Amino acid sequence: MLVFPNIDPVAVSIGGFAIRWYSLAYMAGILLGWWIIAKENSKKPLENLTKSALDDIVVWAVAGIILGGRFGYVLFYKPNYYLQNPLEILRLWEGGMSFHGGLIGTIVAFYLFCRKYKIRFLALTDLLACAAPIGLFFGRIANFINGELFGRVTNSELGMIFPHGGEVLRHPSQLYEAALEGILLFMIMIFLLKKTNLRSKIGYLSGIFLILYSLARIVCEYFREPDSFLGFLYLGATMGQVLSLPMLIAGLYLIRRKQKTI
Repeated sequence: MLVFPNIDPVAVSIGGFAIRWYSLAYMAGILLGWWIIAKENSKKPLENLTKSALDDIVVWAVAGIILGGRFGYVLFYKPNYYLQNPLEILRLWEGGMSFHGGLIGTIVAFYLFCRKYKIRFLALTDLLACAAPIGLFFGRIANFINGELFGRVTNSELGMIFPHGGEVLRHPSQLYEAALEGILLFMIMIFLLKKTNLRSKIGYLSGIFLILYSLARIVCEYFREPDSFLGFLYLGATMGQVLSLPMLIAGLYLIRRKQKTI
């Protein structure tokens, strides 16, 4: 049995002001992602992705992730609850974010960003796809620190008792996701970015990211406890698996379509 570390979810507290690990995870993921994009753009610049445009990326990313993640959670997971309590949609500090919603929000935000700066959308998302696993890794580690989104009951030696998961051993599924969706996916995407010519095929890296993330998420969901208010859906699938299927289809489309090159 592994021992849950009981790390305080609050990283820094000054008076009544508190900074949580979850917030720091978002910040670290966005800033490191921005650094990777800026570095790669300096080597092979995208047309119109100037220093001024690069400086704006963080603002657009934050807006897309937070708004998309929150509204995705509201629409995908608790639509009836928030329909009856609409003001609670604004209570972000109480948690409730959806990766799939955040992805949609980011896509919309950067589509508008690309229209503003006249940048080829899929050429930019290819760079974003290589940076995104960093944020996924930190986000899952923050989930683990918070003791949330824990796994299903298990007899495995990898099991641990979570503070809010009852007196039973559960898979540390957040760590599985951090490893697959974060570390492994990042290594694959960076290898493809640096060691192949796939960046010259617009949309290809974006498609690979969507395929690999959706497969990793579908696998990890078999170890993750479904949300108590949703349970299992169609044919025993979870909401995370259902929402990953459109990603898989979109990724297959991007790598099968006729490629434009840069």
